[in-house]
Amino acid sequence: MRRAAVVGTGAIAAAHAEALRSLGDRVELVAVVDVDADRASAFAREWGVPAVHPTPAALLEAEDLDVVHVCTPPRHHAPLALECLAADVHVLVEKPPALSLGEIDALIAAEQASAGRVATVFQHRFGPAALRLRRLVAEGVFGRSFVARCDTLWYRGDAYFEVPWRGSWDSEGGGPTMGHGIHQFDLLLSVLGPWREIRAVAVRQARAVATEDVSMALVTFADGTVASVVNSLLSPRETSQLRFDFDHATVEVEHLYGYTDAHWTVTPAPGHDEVVTRWRAEPSGVVSSHRCQLAAFLDALDAGETPPVTLADARNTMEFIAALYASAFTGGVVKAGELGPDSPFYATMEGSGAPWDAR
Repeated sequence: MRRAAVVGTGAIAAAHAEALRSLGDRVELVAVVDVDADRASAFAREWGVPAVHPTPAALLEAEDLDVVHVCTPPRHHAPLALECLAADVHVLVEKPPALSLGEIDALIAAEQASAGRVATVFQHRFGPAALRLRRLVAEGVFGRSFVARCDTLWYRGDAYFEVPWRGSWDSEGGGPTMGHGIHQFDLLLSVLGPWREIRAVAVRQARAVATEDVSMALVTFADGTVASVVNSLLSPRETSQLRFDFDHATVEVEHLYGYTDAHWTVTPAPGHDEVVTRWRAEPSGVVSSHRCQLAAFLDALDAGETPPVTLADARNTMEFIAALYASAFTGGVVKAGELGPDSPFYATMEGSGAPWDAR
């Protein structure tokens, strides 16, 4: 049985604990850490965790662990992952895995010197429908990809940002582009493959934060597919939507925080009804969830393979975010691979500064 620990016992930690419990005798949650000792103890009681440690260092010294689940605010993700890698322990880290391209490159370098591996939580990649979509795309069932749309239209009022670490570049690394829409466009990227260039805008419309509260991007992919990506925290009718227009069908999903097959529709192009038959051949009622990704994570460890989502995968998504901000804040087109260590957007997503800071 694998031995796991959770660092950070805020709201998202419950999803990890539930996933760990649901996998039965494959993995055991043996310890937790939180800066708030009372919260850590309450979490341990609720989930039947035998040990509570005051710090990650104390945890790594005291416990023989296979994996640490990092569920802290974003600014701690990369430092904690580095600490675990130094101890040769695997890491499953909540999104975003780092606050900048520089940080994720430091993780990649540290991973190369460690027996541990880092996987980022992008659970929507692992729902049965997403797995099926990527496979059918690879098999050519849907034909060539032409157009896509990715909308994360959520609502977060002023009270949401009363939590001190929210809404700042230093603690979150960005606004809805970094912390909310990332799940949807990561799934988009996992289906469409490498992106080539981005044209974007980011604005602060209504919330008293340092970051944006809305961003929009036009993206061209390596295969010529064009896509729009919208990330908003100002949308009272909340929805998460993806649409892919292929030669042989339109594939769509609309949900909020998790999907099943029931949230997906496939509309065939004239003369291509067989794509619907292929899609419906493997029905599933499983919800895209932390459980799905954790199961895939453990499967990879058992097989001696690198767990998904790798740091290279996560870096592609992080580069997309950095390019979106760079385009929005400079007014230019940003191409893949353009943001190296000499770019201000390599060290921080804010880069040379958000335009509203100069007003």
